[in-house]
Amino acid sequence: MAIALEKIKQTLRKFAEVEARGVSPLYDHLATHAAEDDDVAALLTDARGGEARGTLLFAAAHRLVQADPIHPLSRYYPSVGGFDGVDSETWPLFRSFLLERADQAREIISTRYTQTNEVRRAALLYPAVTAAAKEAGGKIALLEVGCSAGLLLGLDRFGYRYQCDGGEQLAAGPAKAAVGLHCAIDVAPGAKLPKLPKKVAVAARAGLDRAPVDLSDEDELAWLEACVWADQVDRIRLLRTAAAEQRKHAPELIAGDAVDDLASAASRLPEELPLVVLTSHALAYLGDRRADFVAELARLSSSRPVWWVSQEFYRAGLETVLPGRDDLSSDDAAAGEPAMAVLGLTSWVGGEPEARALARTAPHGQRMTWLP
Repeated sequence: MAIALEKIKQTLRKFAEVEARGVSPLYDHLATHAAEDDDVAALLTDARGGEARGTLLFAAAHRLVQADPIHPLSRYYPSVGGFDGVDSETWPLFRSFLLERADQAREIISTRYTQTNEVRRAALLYPAVTAAAKEAGGKIALLEVGCSAGLLLGLDRFGYRYQCDGGEQLAAGPAKAAVGLHCAIDVAPGAKLPKLPKKVAVAARAGLDRAPVDLSDEDELAWLEACVWADQVDRIRLLRTAAAEQRKHAPELIAGDAVDDLASAASRLPEELPLVVLTSHALAYLGDRRADFVAELARLSSSRPVWWVSQEFYRAGLETVLPGRDDLSSDDAAAGEPAMAVLGLTSWVGGEPEARALARTAPHGQRMTWLP
């Protein structure tokens, strides 16, 4: 228990320093304090194996605040109408609120997974998906692994505006899309801006997740919203808009394991279509099975053309197929700066991976730096 608790506290400390700092003042503040508080951190000891994460703790708290929006803590939660910034009362209120509801928090933590459908990540994925489709020479099938509610599977229906240095803007996607995404883009030395086609032809799509989210269930949708960081209301609004659009074009979502059930899920998509597999901050949840996932992709490539579009931290994703690129790692992120992930595109020739790092990416889709 003591060892497990200390590991959880280290995880919370890293969440504050690497993920929340510079992105979410509220979650940075809460995680920093939770990392030093045995009672609050201990709530995560009820999480399923590998799930004791800051995102789960704060999603559980967010869900409880949603259910009690008149509690004084809610004034720090913009998602329920709060408008106060972090101050000396924030942590004491949060701590007492959560510990008074410890049984409810443990129930959520022990039965739920973090289900973050960050719609803005579609703006990061779109250039890689279109590149894969161009190489495939036509229509493609999309399979998202770790799909949650499958919102990213609608990326061909979203509108995109990429703001470049100097005021130039790149546009893609349908002109009258219900979901419009904005992303800042710059270029690393020696790189050129990507050429983005206006559309991509997705002929079939499906998602694979250990616990797919049914958007027709209001409680499931509320949990999905609770997984969005509470001081980022624009993300919640975008989630709701994308969820409403997805209900009109609901893809098949398959319950299963990312490794064991990958081939079965792929078989549900027409075999004559080249397959593009998406992962977006999903491989961190696979732990030491990441290499097994990549091996399954290689096996799939023996029977049909396969591209893997990955938007992951380098150590969790692209390092498996593109080792030795420490320059892509987020290990040395500057203090106060959010860690950057990597957009990768991998295909297989004769069973061997051909991997490319396309861009450095902000975790929630805010910006990207295109690489040479």
